[in-house]
Amino acid sequence: MKKSLLLLLLSFVLILAACNQQSGSEESSKNEEKSESASSESTEESKDETAGDSGEKAEVTFWHAMNDDHEKWLKEKTDEFNKDNENIEVKLVNQGSYDDLSKKLLAAGKAKKLPTISQAYGEWILNYKDNDLVEDLKPMIDGENGFENYEDINKVFREDNTFGEEVLGLPFNKSTRVLFVNNDLLKEAGVEAPKTWEELKTAAEKMTTEKDGKKVVGMGFENGLAHEISMWIKQAGGEFIDEEKQQVKFNSEEGLKALEYIDGMLNDGTARMAGEDEYLSGPFTNGDVGMYIGSSAGIAYVQKDAKDIDWTTVPLPKGEEEAAPFQGTNITMFKTAEDAAKQGAFEYMKFLISEENTTDWAKTTGYLPVRTTALESDEWKKFVEENPAHKAGVSQYDNGFIEERVPGAFAMKEAIAKELDKMLFEDAEPKETLENMEKEAQKAIDEAK
Repeated sequence: MKKSLLLLLLSFVLILAACNQQSGSEESSKNEEKSESASSESTEESKDETAGDSGEKAEVTFWHAMNDDHEKWLKEKTDEFNKDNENIEVKLVNQGSYDDLSKKLLAAGKAKKLPTISQAYGEWILNYKDNDLVEDLKPMIDGENGFENYEDINKVFREDNTFGEEVLGLPFNKSTRVLFVNNDLLKEAGVEAPKTWEELKTAAEKMTTEKDGKKVVGMGFENGLAHEISMWIKQAGGEFIDEEKQQVKFNSEEGLKALEYIDGMLNDGTARMAGEDEYLSGPFTNGDVGMYIGSSAGIAYVQKDAKDIDWTTVPLPKGEEEAAPFQGTNITMFKTAEDAAKQGAFEYMKFLISEENTTDWAKTTGYLPVRTTALESDEWKKFVEENPAHKAGVSQYDNGFIEERVPGAFAMKEAIAKELDKMLFEDAEPKETLENMEKEAQKAIDEAK
């Protein structure tokens, strides 16, 4: 049974707040901030989105939250598309940040004046689906002018947009978590970049030292650890949530192992939280932290600030299993658009993630190519050879996962964060923390059903 529109609107607000905190990464901070003046256009823009009688230009409205160089790239490519497709005109509407985008979508949904397409996380799309607002793209993908070689889109991104038998989006700006390492500190400690949890612990111990009159801590954890905890539990060999049954599964031997591992490093002083620094890219580029796990989309920011250190990224260290979370938005299409606008939007969506464009997007912004042919292209291989920090992220595709999509996703994460913070900052025991996390997370899911 469909939820009421009020519940949908509330879900949008809550889930967007979680996305704005996403593991403290640059992807969710620097790419989402600013742009109050980006656009005051909202629901009015969607009035012009559809084509009228046969032969008229199909007008497609795309709401997005890309800023700075990301928006510049998007504008250039959209101009190119419009020039080459005289019967389609795509109008970009920058809504500032993801939070701004959320609020505009709420207003548009209430007024039944949604744009043709918009950026959206998988959790958002779940709520759109429950309220019958999003278009199933599968008939278009399989149709006469469909998506040539849809299987070329990497599996982890196809799964993020697949809901039962329906395909409700195409991937756009995607990133993963990688381990940033200070090669200078590794060398001084006499260790190599860690490949396992045990090696990570050992490297952190040896890298924690006094250097030039200040303390260097080996490993750093972002403040928003609740948005990464599924990664640690899956690496420990455990299960996070049963998406189909909407049931929490992390209160397990593996879940306890993950919490004890993190808690142990914090207690012995070989790891620290970001704390007042807010994001670990600062302490890392200052040489105060030897290693930290962050978004691959943050590579460009580290490159800009790390002037005096030799650094790189490496794949996430392995526990019992290899597991790398993939994050970022998709582009979804709303049912309220007319057929001509939908067809035009589909052509544009395909264009944005063509082999050529997804490669160029990744090179320009630091996000990841979403197609296998792009990863295998000479252009991308040459780029990675010249910029080796980008190699780690794409090496994790085979072990990638998208976090389970459940009702009340934000409330669930808030509940986990509240209990996890008691362990991180108030000395609560891992076992007690895990039990409380399970209880409160399941309660949040059940209340949102």
